[in-house]
Amino acid sequence: MAEEEKPLLIKRYASRRLYNTETSDYVTLEDIAGFIREGREVQIVDLKSGDDLTRQYLLQIIAEHESRGENVLPVNVLNDLVRSYMIPGGGVMPQFLQGSFDMLRESQSKMVENMNAMNPIAKMPGFEAIKAQQEAFIKAMTLGLNAQWGASAPEPEPEPEADKGEDLEAIKKQLADLQNKLSKLR
Repeated sequence: MAEEEKPLLIKRYASRRLYNTETSDYVTLEDIAGFIREGREVQIVDLKSGDDLTRQYLLQIIAEHESRGENVLPVNVLNDLVRSYMIPGGGVMPQFLQGSFDMLRESQSKMVENMNAMNPIAKMPGFEAIKAQQEAFIKAMTLGLNAQWGASAPEPEPEPEADKGEDLEAIKKQLADLQNKLSKLR
């Protein structure tokens, strides 16, 4: 998520319904959990008082997942959280958790970055063309499945006629180059 991106503003009405200000529709807690899983930050505000209710609703999402048998947090962590609230001033637990999650996010992004940088296949000539072919194949398969199940498939964008022949020749040449290199590796 970009740091400049503002949190998704959700307003809570007096009826306790939650309103997504971006899409102008009502949302559920599960919808909010989905936004967060997608990487969005959310801010939930009471419409009348202006109070920030984000923390309360995030805790409610965790509690609902726990009540369905989805163990979000181990019992010993929950015990430590409760203990930390009993210490005057809140103890060090909130800062420790924040630092731990910051380090986790940073190490995950570095790991993905390193995997992309170290991937020897991605550096091979023609990799981008093969990747584009795979994406086109997956798109075609998805369109076929949508049609099979009765979903309407979007119309494919027409490609310029002049580019089709040139692209096909370039792909054939890159594929031949890859086959030559693979045969030399054996």
